[in-house]
Amino acid sequence: MVLNFERIGPSIPYILEGIQVTLSYTAVSLCLGFFLGSLLALCKISHIAPLRWFARFYTSLFRGTPLLVQLTLIYYATPQLIGYNISVWEAGILSFTLNSTAYLSEHFRSGIESIDKGQIEAALALGIPYSLMMRDIILPQAIRVCLPSLVNESIDLLKESALISIIGGADIMRRASIVANEKYLFFEPFLVAAVLYYVLVLMLTFISARVEKRMKQS
Repeated sequence: MVLNFERIGPSIPYILEGIQVTLSYTAVSLCLGFFLGSLLALCKISHIAPLRWFARFYTSLFRGTPLLVQLTLIYYATPQLIGYNISVWEAGILSFTLNSTAYLSEHFRSGIESIDKGQIEAALALGIPYSLMMRDIILPQAIRVCLPSLVNESIDLLKESALISIIGGADIMRRASIVANEKYLFFEPFLVAAVLYYVLVLMLTFISARVEKRMKQS
């Protein structure tokens, strides 16, 4: 086996530019999924039956179908269904957000249900509105409880963002593929891509560990 990293050396900065694209998809989708997932979790524990049914159906739909299928459906079928030429960026953010919302909602739900119900009863007895109780008392504790699960979902989303290369997103994986086809070398550029993803995951793990430590101390 002969490796030739010198031939792809000039192209490595081009691959590195994909880090920004990868992180942008991950960060935006995670923030939106975090917000929508918390709302969906509240629907799952709601006393309103239609909200519970919708939340359960939504979760089963997006957890029961591959993310690649969701991405390709949104990107290729949207122009056919509604006549709107959706961009790669919009399709990626929409599909990653909808998918992460389903998974994050389950993490939030389990976190909320792990909180002692006596706290909810005490807050209601004190006349605290339900929305304020959830925002200021229950959800902060639930986030701390399910933080490891949230970190795992963030890591999964970071790695799954590589699927955006399928529809032309200029992320790390897409740029590595372009370099591989130009140089007729495949092991070297994809190895660079693998190392970049590994480093990003390590950085995310380190940051989450520091955040978890700070939360435990507080």
